[in-house]
Order: sequence, then structure tokens, then C-alpha cells
Amino acid sequence: MKLRNLSLQGETVSYLGAFLYLQLLDFLTTMVGLQVGLAESSPFIRWMMTSNPAVGLAASKVVAVLIAGICIATNRPNLIKWVNFWYAGLAVWNLCLILTMHH
Repeated sequence: MKLRNLSLQGETVSYLGAFLYLQLLDFLTTMVGLQVGLAESSPFIRWMMTSNPAVGLAASKVVAVLIAGICIATNRPNLIKWVNFWYAGLAVWNLCLILTMHH
């Protein structure tokens, strides 16, 4: 696979910035959720977290960032935009579950 000279356009930079922020937000809300007694829903992520939840979750975020890099390298930044909707919903879902557990 030959990669051409990549120059990120404004929209792509915005999608990528939001993606990175949402990865951090998902990491933090998942860690808080685990602390209040919630469990990870994804079997793959749960498997990655078996020995050390923080390390496994961080590794899953590294994988997500690598996949986003592939999207950019293959000129498919719109995929990142759509994935951002998923992660935004996931962060809201995590926060709702956390708030439910605290009350």
C-alpha cells in the first residue's frame, strides 16, 4: 500500500480532534463505571481488560487510534465522523449508567 503525501484538511482535523477527545471521554467514563460496579459490555474489550482493566482499556484506545489513522491514510475521514456519533452516544450512555448507580 503506497501512501501519498497527506495534508489534513480543516474538517478532517476537526473529526480527528473530536475522535481523540471522545476516546479519552470513553476511557474515563468506563474507568469510573468500573469503579462504581458496572461491567464492560463489549466481549472483546472485556477480554483485553482481564489482567489489568486500565491497561486493557488503554490498549483498546490505541487500536482505535490506529484504525482512525488508517481511515485518514486511505482518504476516508468521513468514517471518523460517523464513528464519532457512536462514541458520543457511548459516553452519554456511560454517564447515564454512572449517575444511575450513584443514586
